[in-house]
Amino acid sequence: MDLRRLSSFLAVVEEEHFGRAATRLFLSPAAVTQHVQQLEREFGARLLDRGRGPVVPTAAGRRLASHARTLLAAANAAMEDVAEAARGRSSRGLRVGVMGHGSAELTPAAVSAFRRASPEVPVHLVELTFTEHCSALREDRVDVAFVRPAVEAEGIEVDVLTTEQRIVAVSARSPLADAAHEGLRVADVIDLPFLRVPARTPRPFVDYLYFRDGERRAPDCALTPHDVLTSVAAGRGAGSGLKSFARYYPWPGTVFVPVLDAPRAHSVLVTRAGDPRQEVRIFRALTVALARELGEFAAR
Repeated sequence: MDLRRLSSFLAVVEEEHFGRAATRLFLSPAAVTQHVQQLEREFGARLLDRGRGPVVPTAAGRRLASHARTLLAAANAAMEDVAEAARGRSSRGLRVGVMGHGSAELTPAAVSAFRRASPEVPVHLVELTFTEHCSALREDRVDVAFVRPAVEAEGIEVDVLTTEQRIVAVSARSPLADAAHEGLRVADVIDLPFLRVPARTPRPFVDYLYFRDGERRAPDCALTPHDVLTSVAAGRGAGSGLKSFARYYPWPGTVFVPVLDAPRAHSVLVTRAGDPRQEVRIFRALTVALARELGEFAAR
């Protein structure tokens, strides 16, 4: 598949106009049109609706656009990686921090994509606790990290990967467990005895965990999802998280209840601002491209 044609097609999709896409790519409109027509012949399907208004992709075009972003990001990553090797620079590897289950299915997909794009770069996975949104980056213990919720911090760059419904984890013996299918509202869960977190836990995570206004605290302290689940199953408190948490941590004696009116929360990739390392730029580009393709699936 000709990457130039994919690039032209994707530019038209994003600009919604052949002329603007041509300007962006420093090509003539005729060349961009030809690239799209060649792709349509290659796939045997119409990829764009060319009406009087904005140019929009067809169903087949939307599917191709999703794949094109990933393919082009991988191609760019390969070119940059080869150039890095040609300059004789060695890699210390890439340290990927993961809080809990990270960004659901997107996390292993991004790690696998990076390993395929840069097979000579060792990847080291580092488990992060609830207290390590940015500290692991600042202390140079990881190079990139999958955390939640979204953070705003000086020297930290943030890419939003998934946006998900909130849930609470309660004991199967809790009166709220019966609402696992129909869900509850914030007012129903705000007074639950949520598990404590250490005082050093960043404020964004505290607000996220306790739905901002919750004040009750359980006797147990939690640093990891395992801590949450063991205490909840024992009836010693409640936990909260993203909807995907339930897929990754089915636990005997624990029930996950949707919180219908809670603001949706994000899982994000955080990196050091302006990090010059090629491995970091490649991983970030691949992850963001995959988020566009898999984000809706990962947040289901």
